Amino acid sequence: MTVMKKYPEQLVFGLDIGTRSIVGTVGYKEKDKFIVLAQRSKEHETRAMLDGQIHDIKKVSETIAEVKEELEEILGVECRDVCIAAAGRVLRTVTTSVQHEFLSEKEVTKEDVYALASMGVEKAYTEFLKTNDTGMKFYCVGYSVIRYYMNDYPIGNLEGHKAKVIGADMIATFLPDDVVDGLYKAVELAGLRVANLTLEPIAAIQVAIPEIYRMLNIALVDVGAGTSDISITKDGSIIAYGMIPTAGDSLTELIAMHCLVDFATAEMIKRSAGEKEIIEYNDIMGITQTITAKEVLEVVEPAILDMTKQVADKIRELNGDKSVSAVFVVGGGGKIPTYTERLAEELGIATQRVAVRGEEVMQKIEFCEEDVKKDSLLVTPIGICLSYYEQSNNFIFVTFNEERIKLYDNSKLAVVDAAMQAGFPNDGLFPKRGKEISYTVNGTVRLARGELGEAAQILVNGKEADIHTQIFANDCVQVIESTAGAAAKLELQQIPEFSSKLSIFVNEKQVLLPAFASVNGELQSGFYDICDGDDVQILNYYTVGQIIEFMDVLLDANMNIYVNNMVADRDTKVYENFSVVWTMEEITLSDIVEKEVSEKDVTETAAATDDDFYFDEDDEVTEEAPKQAEEKTEEQEAQPKQEEAGPMYVVVNGRPITMSGKSQFIFVDIFDYIDMDLSKPQGAGIVTNINGRPAQYMEALHAGDVIEVYWRK
Repeated sequence: MTVMKKYPEQLVFGLDIGTRSIVGTVGYKEKDKFIVLAQRSKEHETRAMLDGQIHDIKKVSETIAEVKEELEEILGVECRDVCIAAAGRVLRTVTTSVQHEFLSEKEVTKEDVYALASMGVEKAYTEFLKTNDTGMKFYCVGYSVIRYYMNDYPIGNLEGHKAKVIGADMIATFLPDDVVDGLYKAVELAGLRVANLTLEPIAAIQVAIPEIYRMLNIALVDVGAGTSDISITKDGSIIAYGMIPTAGDSLTELIAMHCLVDFATAEMIKRSAGEKEIIEYNDIMGITQTITAKEVLEVVEPAILDMTKQVADKIRELNGDKSVSAVFVVGGGGKIPTYTERLAEELGIATQRVAVRGEEVMQKIEFCEEDVKKDSLLVTPIGICLSYYEQSNNFIFVTFNEERIKLYDNSKLAVVDAAMQAGFPNDGLFPKRGKEISYTVNGTVRLARGELGEAAQILVNGKEADIHTQIFANDCVQVIESTAGAAAKLELQQIPEFSSKLSIFVNEKQVLLPAFASVNGELQSGFYDICDGDDVQILNYYTVGQIIEFMDVLLDANMNIYVNNMVADRDTKVYENFSVVWTMEEITLSDIVEKEVSEKDVTETAAATDDDFYFDEDDEVTEEAPKQAEEKTEEQEAQPKQEEAGPMYVVVNGRPITMSGKSQFIFVDIFDYIDMDLSKPQGAGIVTNINGRPAQYMEALHAGDVIEVYWRK
């Protein structure tokens, strides 16, 4: 508010917008006291509000404006900012815990505590959204800290302490959008701006249950005209909030029907029942009538019983299915005779433990105006003002893509918060990737991502911004949705495995073959475009036919083909380091063994690594090497023979074999120790394995080798 007359402290303007009346309070805080400079109230001329919710915004705003103008005239100030409270209609609560860790130990400031509370409110709101199945939008209208923590230990007040980690257990309250919007709209039409919004039971407890009493398990019941708002304290904190949608108006309606009067006259009769023995009134026919206070109580007794039972049930529900130690009652509806007695009976506690609280709890409230009666009616209006000092949970309005939206103001709102509240798609803020491709390579799932598109274009009040740009009340935010990039495109040759090579030997010459791949069972070239769902197999072999095609050679139909010295055909698979030979001559296994034995005798160790055959450039089999083996020079014959080594043990076809007489053995030596006539084939070919792999006839043997030699069927 703009101050026109000087006061010692900043003034706070609070409005209690109730179902029956509107109470305006202006004051300021001085140390631990609240000074009330002026207070004015005005009843609604019609039932513009029901059960705590505004039904006629225009009429309510007119009443607010009248209260505002009266206070401005008395105080000489212009009222612009106001604190308000909402009744707990369709109230939802969320209990949560929040923690914040500093970079290093530091002294906790007031700002740190406020930031922690804001974090808690945001977390509670996120948790609430997960369970909100009503289809309605809800807003946080208040919160209470149940307990603070410093370095994981409970503490009463964080401010001023040094800590590395601070935390809090909190309870946050939420109300439907229509309740909150109605209050804001009525206030705005009256020329005011909301400075703080709280919940009526939160406001009432600021006055009715001072902190020194909150160690006790106490319930506060604010009985208004349309709702009975409830809060519970225990162990020094407020632990729960609730409400029931019935209060003083339900009693007034019974009186109106019994006495045949309008609502306002019935309200007068109800209030007088606690002050007079006989009440005089005029019914709707204009006839003067009288009714005793006793008769009034008899009329409303069923409603009082029903109302107090609902309140007692709600108190037990909020308090862990058990009664509380005491109940403080505030508000006009609770002043009706017998209310406190009936509530005590329903809760099963002593009658004196349920009492209307007024002057007893306002010891630290001073009124500058004379003849002010400190009673339960003033508790909530003053509590609304005091809530301004305890929490600031104002809502602000911004325009997002020409739509006016309301945001909970935590002092760090950004464009992204407005986008979320407006329901703007999250992926519309960030660059979108084009369509991706999902495929498998040798059974492993892989993903090729599309290209990134353009980020969203964001303007705040006409200036370029981003999603983290801070926003304030009445800002205009414009967001043009981000775009998607090009779809993923991947050629087969771009797969890393495709660049690998397969090394084989063809007629003694090394040949490097590029990786061969099949897609969905069909061979494809490296230029194939992979599609979504493709099954890619990078093959670790070539067939003989594929090798012939790759080398672009023509083979005579009568040529013989051998793979690792065994008869093969064009469909035979060739793996890494396999040898392939094609020749016009037929080579039998006995020829191979005899040849390799001769070669071994010529060069004992060097020949152990040679290939199995010798071919000339025209792929003709020659006998040059065998002749060389037979024609030993005199110099070679003159060389001393190698000394014999001890026996060597190997396993052949599952049987242990002892080999002796040489210092080194090669694979073909094994035929000297087994019964196998190579001159009489007994199958399609002979299988020779050493330690589970195909053997080379001239490779060296070692002790413990496991050998297999048998005819292939």
